[in-house]
Amino acid sequence: MTADTDRHSSRVAVRVVVATVAALAVALGLLAWRLHGEDTYVVPPQAVGSGRPATEQPGKAAAALAALQQAVRDRRPDRVQGSEARTVVANAAALRVQDFTARYVAQDGAVASDGSWNADVALTWRFGGIDTETASTDVSATFAPAGGGIELRGFGAGGGRLPLWLAGPVQVRRTDDATVVLAGTGAAAQRHAARYGTLADRAVAAVRKVLPWPRPDLVLEVPADETGLERMMGATTGSYHGVAAVTATVDGSTGGPVHVLVNPQVIGGLNSQGAQIVLSHEATHAATDVATNDTLPPWLLEGFADYVALRDVTLPLSTTARQILAEVRKDGAPKHLPGPAEFDDQSESFGAEYEAAWLACRLLARVGGEQALVHLYDEVRGGADLDTTMRQQFGFGLSGFTVQWRRELEGLAR
Repeated sequence: MTADTDRHSSRVAVRVVVATVAALAVALGLLAWRLHGEDTYVVPPQAVGSGRPATEQPGKAAAALAALQQAVRDRRPDRVQGSEARTVVANAAALRVQDFTARYVAQDGAVASDGSWNADVALTWRFGGIDTETASTDVSATFAPAGGGIELRGFGAGGGRLPLWLAGPVQVRRTDDATVVLAGTGAAAQRHAARYGTLADRAVAAVRKVLPWPRPDLVLEVPADETGLERMMGATTGSYHGVAAVTATVDGSTGGPVHVLVNPQVIGGLNSQGAQIVLSHEATHAATDVATNDTLPPWLLEGFADYVALRDVTLPLSTTARQILAEVRKDGAPKHLPGPAEFDDQSESFGAEYEAAWLACRLLARVGGEQALVHLYDEVRGGADLDTTMRQQFGFGLSGFTVQWRRELEGLAR
């Protein structure tokens, strides 16, 4: 943060007439007065005899990062100073982190009175045996004097994106098809990780009933709370309120590893079936690598994921389509398929658009068959024109389908 300081245009004359003060100033050679206004002063950051550095020490910070980098490669937490750094190395060992680099970039903010400071650090990493791409992002790090040198005091204090494995101790649970990374330690954390492992396996199985997924590599990352999810995404407070999970690249890029990031405050409030539907939906996104895809219209992107997640679920429409059917009864069927404006997680009707999109994909599967729906999804995901592909697969275009979809909604709402 910055603050404005008042400045006076007139020069303030200062006379020092107390002999003892003058003598003390001469003896120490370090006393300085900075006048602000008529009768206030500020002592410089490094007080006499403090022994603390007044500026950052990038060379020593870089050495601490080099030690961290080597410890991660060697999987040796004992080779770094500080409990936070040792936790990072232990997490990296559990996750078999590879391609790890840590480079000092620049100081962020002032040096504190204890000599500590925040700085941006450029990191790269990937989870070994899972990720095929390498993540790359800048993360805020805190450095502080320790034992005559500088040690890493942890990540994230300066804000910005904070990957889960850098935020504190984690539980890692592996299954044949998935990996769960969950914040916390102890028996409770182990039980939660086991539960998510079961949900992840079932999500992979649900996807493979509809789509080929020869090498499932689903990764669930579960922070301690919603704030943890926001920090993982580098988002502002409240950005993911009510969002159960999101499939995204872990570094915010268009080519980084894609993981499912979970909001435990929402998932935790769902029963097992509800949580399963959410994670099967997100697993569909992960399996089809659409985290940064901008060719799929939102109704097809989200509706297809819900089609996969709900395909074998035996729930009544009064549950799975409650919101959209209530809106149709009140205001009639929407004039068009839901687009970006409708898929707004801050809207009062958040959820109705997902149900409307699901019913659209369910209708396509019923009219043309599941494989026709899958082919449409794959072709448009690859850049094909939606209207043209729809005509080839189903015999009608987007406008004709919209008429059928609106008629379907009106019939279901009766």
